[in-house]
Amino acid sequence: MNFPADPSRPVPPVITHAPAGPAGKSASFRKFVAVCLSLWLGLLLVAGTVSLLDDSLVLVLGQHLFTAASGILSFIAFFLLLLIYGLMGLTPLIPKRVFLPVIIFTGLGLMAVFPTMIYGYDHLLQMDWLLSFLQVALVLVIWRRLLRGDRFRWSVIEVRHLGSRVFSWRNLLVFLLLNAFALAPAAAAYLAFSASLAVSHFTDGFLTLRPGGLILQARTYSREDGKTIVLFPMSHIADTDFYQPMAHSVSSNSIVLLEGVTDEKNLLTNKLSYRRAAKALGLAEQHDDLNIRQGELVRADVDIQVFSSNTIAMLNLVTLLHTRGLNPDTLSQLVQFHPTPEAQQQLFTDLLLKRNEHVLKELRTRLPDSDNFVIPWGAAHMSGLAKEIQKSGFRLVATHDYVSIRFGHKGNQGSQPGEAQVSGISR
Repeated sequence: MNFPADPSRPVPPVITHAPAGPAGKSASFRKFVAVCLSLWLGLLLVAGTVSLLDDSLVLVLGQHLFTAASGILSFIAFFLLLLIYGLMGLTPLIPKRVFLPVIIFTGLGLMAVFPTMIYGYDHLLQMDWLLSFLQVALVLVIWRRLLRGDRFRWSVIEVRHLGSRVFSWRNLLVFLLLNAFALAPAAAAYLAFSASLAVSHFTDGFLTLRPGGLILQARTYSREDGKTIVLFPMSHIADTDFYQPMAHSVSSNSIVLLEGVTDEKNLLTNKLSYRRAAKALGLAEQHDDLNIRQGELVRADVDIQVFSSNTIAMLNLVTLLHTRGLNPDTLSQLVQFHPTPEAQQQLFTDLLLKRNEHVLKELRTRLPDSDNFVIPWGAAHMSGLAKEIQKSGFRLVATHDYVSIRFGHKGNQGSQPGEAQVSGISR
């Protein structure tokens, strides 16, 4: 039965909203987090769109209209991504189902860039276009799933999407353990593997990066008329004992074509020296420790005056930074220096191709004078030199591996720095 309400009894008030206090502060904080996450998703969408537009203009028209804006937006978006990733470990508020796909995609994209840079550098722009397109598509898919048919809005992350707790020790502990014992070691191993691939690929195996150290491979080439050429890749700084085997391998009847750019007109404003770096790393500098006492020593490098003005300007900036270090003055000059793509290509031509052509010209001139030649030049020159001398009928007959810089404590290694591993190659 229903009884009529007693008008004499007081009616309790209806509570329309939560009372003020800690709960209100928590709600404000959650709303702030939701707004920040929405803004970051929007920034990610804008950065991807601008990058996609810029890459398309470069590929189709060759115009870099939005390159600077794309770089700035991408840097800010990536920095905020790292920040959000760190906050995911501190607070369970951030929805992992929304942001983990973005973080995983960014990680996989970075992993894909390294092999592209090594084996397909000419297609790096196409790779960036593809990654930008996938980034935009991923953000739009996430956006659509969050809206669930609602009208478009920038505040796509709402309070209801967030976690229920602001902090959780379990969440923090799992995050720290996962990064310390899984993700960080895996990332370090992948970077080391990529660095090893890059070093070996770009030097055609004359320089390799192994867990035990940096390995330089000397190669001996012979021709049917009995003449031999030893290409000995050098390092400007190395373990002290590295230079001794090279110096001792030179016979008295050898001609040694030495590396070393001269500067007869004093075009360089500062002298470039590796002594400071060698001392800081506990290594030796090639200039001090390479003491060849046998054979005929021939200067076979160019003078800096054959370089372009852009290359000389870049070298002067490098030597300035090396001499004075990074300070407001040198930093200002570094920021103001904007080499064109043509200048960068000219740098490659001057520092590598012109010098290779010069030493090969010296080699051809002196071939009638001796049967034995040694060319101790930088590892970057070796691949080009090897291809050219093989065109003249020389064939690879032996290789020698030398440890240039040994990683870890020397006493724990089975062999001494500079010890050679000889591999004969049949003709």
